[in-house]
Amino acid sequence: MSPRTGRPTDNPKNERITVRLDVDSTTILDEYCKQETVERAEAIRRGIKKLKSDIKK
Repeated sequence: MSPRTGRPTDNPKNERITVRLDVDSTTILDEYCKQETVERAEAIRRGIKKLKSDIKK
């Protein structure tokens, strides 16, 4: 029997990071998640994508 895997995806999330947040950042994150009905991981991914425009080429 083969090991069970999750649903196939076009965008696998293989990278894992751990961060420590201060109370203010956590409050902002949780308020955003509640407002947008998303999980913390998705909210953080969205925030990272917003940083793309700040990258100097």
